[in-house]
Amino acid sequence: MNTTEAKVVLEAALLTASEPLAMPALRRLFDDALDADAVRSLLATLGDEWNERGLVLTAVAGGWRFQTRPSMKAWLTRLNPERPQRYSRAVMETLAIIAYRQPVTRGDIEDIRGVTVSTPVIKALEERGWVDAIGHREAPGRPALYATTKAFLDDLGLVALSELPPLPQPGEPDSAVPLLQEVIDFAQTPPPLSPQPAA
Repeated sequence: MNTTEAKVVLEAALLTASEPLAMPALRRLFDDALDADAVRSLLATLGDEWNERGLVLTAVAGGWRFQTRPSMKAWLTRLNPERPQRYSRAVMETLAIIAYRQPVTRGDIEDIRGVTVSTPVIKALEERGWVDAIGHREAPGRPALYATTKAFLDDLGLVALSELPPLPQPGEPDSAVPLLQEVIDFAQTPPPLSPQPAA
């Protein structure tokens, strides 16, 4: 298979995938005949070829995917005028604490927020697939330790937690929650391209 054919295979796989494709899956397309460096080179070339289009090839925590360019949001929201789901301040503060301080217990979150964390708040984040219990702290009652998931990074279009907006410095207004909500809003509207049934 030549380079052009390999790029076409990669492009087709990425455009029709319902979730990001990691390197092992991409190499499986070619029966592992191409090493990771060769696949990365093809991905870079493919990304360059899509540079002037409405989609962009992006690396996220789960692998690579095509997603709409930020500049396309204004037009694409006309097709689907539904507003993205808004989360309560309690949910957003809890998510921010988990994202920036993980792993944390419910008690840690309550100490930082100064209020009790209700079960529906944690449940909403778990059902969304953004937070998961990854273990238990060796303390009385063995409280669950919460951390963000790979799906959280993928949904926000991030490769690593280090790409989250920086926390405000002491004396600055609390900008982490609004910034995180802005990232979530952008990530939800429009959603990454996914396969559609034939008309």
